[in-house]
Amino acid sequence: MSCYKRIRDLREDKDLTQAQMGKILSCSQRVYSNYERGDIDIPTSTLIKIADFHKVSVDYLLNRTDDPNIQ
Repeated sequence: MSCYKRIRDLREDKDLTQAQMGKILSCSQRVYSNYERGDIDIPTSTLIKIADFHKVSVDYLLNRTDDPNIQ
């Protein structure tokens, strides 16, 4: 199981493709796919963009909490 499973789940909940998320984050579909699989670490600035886009906390994305709300 990927350490970044939640970013995939959040993307799919919004019916977005990896290519669409790549455009939102200014990266390629391949790079975004690598993020979701955990093949490469997500840069902090990108992780913050993902959290802001989905309106969740970074801790939620990193599985440090099950509460998606920003504290």
